[in-house]
Amino acid sequence: MYYDYHVHSNFSTDCSIEMEDMVKNAIDTGLKEITFTDHYDQDYKDNTIVFDLDIESYNKELDRLKEKYASEIRIKKGIELGVQPHILKNLKNFVSNYDFDFIIASMHTCNQRDLHVGDFFSNQSPIESYRKYYEELYFCGKHFEEFNVIGHLDLPKRYSNHTPPQKAELFFDILEELFKELIHRGKGIEINTSGLHSPCNESLPSKQILKLYRSLGGEIITLGSDSHYPEHLGYGFMQICEMLKNLGFRYITTFEKQKPTFIKIP
Repeated sequence: MYYDYHVHSNFSTDCSIEMEDMVKNAIDTGLKEITFTDHYDQDYKDNTIVFDLDIESYNKELDRLKEKYASEIRIKKGIELGVQPHILKNLKNFVSNYDFDFIIASMHTCNQRDLHVGDFFSNQSPIESYRKYYEELYFCGKHFEEFNVIGHLDLPKRYSNHTPPQKAELFFDILEELFKELIHRGKGIEINTSGLHSPCNESLPSKQILKLYRSLGGEIITLGSDSHYPEHLGYGFMQICEMLKNLGFRYITTFEKQKPTFIKIP
């Protein structure tokens, strides 16, 4: 499927690729539609990096590129919000000031400790780490309204150099409650393919978690490469679509003005 709903540019602190270069590469890759979802993480817990976003310049450049490349590719205006329980009200106020097509809610820190550098995993067992992560994600998913999908839902496994990956089934009690909440409110999850080229070597979330989501009636699924480099645009999408069909999913989802459209998986 040719719809990449998790793309970064140099408006994200951790990406150096110009937005227009990403667009050109997306066209060359054959993508029909991309959504830029650059980072906005308030109170991020790694002091070596600040995930702020120049939102005015971001919107201006997106509007320019949408017009310039309108005959070659559809470009949507999105954002990836880093959710934490203590900043949800701030994020709600921020989102209310702008007009996004698509919003990802992602949790990059837990218990106000960073996942990426491994601080979160210290002084507790792997199972305790994962359970705290899912409990906090459930809290954010339940008490925050201003998003469309939850991003890279089982993110801790991507940092398996810090703690061994844990079986998803150990946390199905929390995930089941999270999915019931999302489904009831018309929200979904993304399949993030960045895990396919990381040590965990599988999508985020895993096949087991996707199977649980489907069994509960989950339908809203977006595909996202989480690309910070042009070569990762659309990465692994054909493989993931085959997996989705085998699990009983019939559609992937695109968004405009935060309204979903269901695209049949061929």
